[in-house]
Amino acid sequence: MVDWNKGDKEDYLLAMERSPIRDTEIKHVLKQALTPDTDNRQVFMKGLDNSYWYGGYNLYRTADLVAQDS
Repeated sequence: MVDWNKGDKEDYLLAMERSPIRDTEIKHVLKQALTPDTDNRQVFMKGLDNSYWYGGYNLYRTADLVAQDS
C-alpha cells in the first residue's frame, strides 16, 4: 500500500507527467512511499485523502464522510 503522507506532491506530479515516456521515475517515487502497514485504517483513509488532494479534489475528507455514516 502507498502511504501518501510519505511522498512529496511535486515529485509525484512531475513523475506522473513523465511516466508515459519513462516509467522508472514514478516507480521509484511510489516505491519510496510503500508501507507494510496495510491493516491500518487511518493510514489507508489518509492515503485516500492525499491521493485526491494531489489531483485537486479536496472538498471532502474521508473522516468527515465516515462521521456522517455513523
